Amino acid sequence: MTVKKTLRLNPQDNVVVAIADLPAGTAVESGVVALARVPRSHKVASRAIFRGEPILKFGQTIGFAAEDIRPGEWVHEKNVTMGDDFQRDYAFAAEAGPVEELRQGEVPAFFKGFRRADGRTGTRNYIGILSSVNCSATVVDYIADEITRSGILSDYPGIDGIVPLPHSQGCGMAGRGEAFDVLSRTQWGYASHPNFAATLLVGLGCEVFQIPRMKDTYKIAEGDHFQSLTIQEIGGTRKAVEAGVARIRGMLPFAARSIREPLPARELTLALQCGGSDGYSGLTANPALGIAADMLVRQGGTAILSETPEIYGAEHLLTRRAESAEVGQKIVDLIHWWEEYTQRNGGEMNNNPSPGNKAGGLTTILEKSLGAVAKGGNSTLRGVYRYAERIDRKGFVYMDTPGYDPVAATGQVAGGANILCFTTGRGSAYGGKPVPTIKLATNSELYARMTDDMDLNCGDIIEGVSLEDKGREIFEAVLAVASGERTKSELLGYGRNEFVPWQIGAVM
Repeated sequence: MTVKKTLRLNPQDNVVVAIADLPAGTAVESGVVALARVPRSHKVASRAIFRGEPILKFGQTIGFAAEDIRPGEWVHEKNVTMGDDFQRDYAFAAEAGPVEELRQGEVPAFFKGFRRADGRTGTRNYIGILSSVNCSATVVDYIADEITRSGILSDYPGIDGIVPLPHSQGCGMAGRGEAFDVLSRTQWGYASHPNFAATLLVGLGCEVFQIPRMKDTYKIAEGDHFQSLTIQEIGGTRKAVEAGVARIRGMLPFAARSIREPLPARELTLALQCGGSDGYSGLTANPALGIAADMLVRQGGTAILSETPEIYGAEHLLTRRAESAEVGQKIVDLIHWWEEYTQRNGGEMNNNPSPGNKAGGLTTILEKSLGAVAKGGNSTLRGVYRYAERIDRKGFVYMDTPGYDPVAATGQVAGGANILCFTTGRGSAYGGKPVPTIKLATNSELYARMTDDMDLNCGDIIEGVSLEDKGREIFEAVLAVASGERTKSELLGYGRNEFVPWQIGAVM
């Protein structure tokens, strides 16, 4: 039996993808052989492509030929350019559909989660300790460490643990404007997150990000679910740690009252992430995750796509699915903001893909974005949100974030995501708290090499497993993890250092 070594993704494409290393002379397609070695997951020309001609993959433009490319030639950085301009037909709302509902034969799905007092749903039952500023970060860590060392958590098996969330911001910044608003939304998004039964916010006292101001902004009344203290007011580091430990000890009985109960899948808000992408990402894990996201949306749940620099060049696929021209225009406005933002900071949108992405077969941001957008499935786009803004609509939505994984995920969690799926082709080392992360390997070689980090292998799609079957496997994993099953990153202890709010403004 002849083993297939290349994959054509669209009849219009002028490249095919190598699904095995292709030595020189390997048959690519009828009458075409590889002119030199082509690495697995990279592209090879299936016909002659002339200088300036679009390179087509997924039936979409991923770049332009920088020189004449012969049939069978490796298509990558040396002979591909972004070009000066590329046309995108935004066709706002042209493919929008009605509110998605369960298909005939599909049954309502359930998981076991925690119903909070505000009506939202948690998939974990943690107590969080946040710092208002980097100056209180060490005290936050000391409080968490002391609680853990004391062994008192063994008396409360229904509590998943203590989560310290230090960060690097909170002062040396303007006290108003975009940067401050982003940090404020992020802090409150975590402090009120449904995966926390209770939270303690620790400040220094003199910082720009003042705790009393945050409490006033969000109309916060302290109680069993939320408390705060400042190091300066309480008398220094040692006393602050002692006070913090006492506060957490007092919160434990309250948190322990929360128990898991059967809840409908519509209560889940799924964050969609990818990192360390490769040439397989858009073929396996990302479209399979898109199918799982569509399944959740049909259940009445929410799926959040993000990472604006990594939809660049593929945003037209979202604007066409927007429920209205207004929603679609918000996506375009974000793209324009990012073009200006990168330019004024000496960058460009094609700074992405990273070196690892390129080693994995991705050549331009256009190619990477087409694969990244696949995580969002095919559901109608119902809303577009600012970074860390509370998600208040069901269905498929978009949140503006950077492409940098921990920053992007932090925004999604602050917005209310209570579970996260993360696809990777190179092997990203990531896991978050308080939200569990399901890691999806795009290729079987990665899954075998990093089995302690990867929860599911999507590489078997190349080997014959259908996208639909893999999507259902991912959806079932989401329900299981939401019900308490531990992910690989949770077992490894990830999450203490992955709280990274987006720092936009000047550090002063």
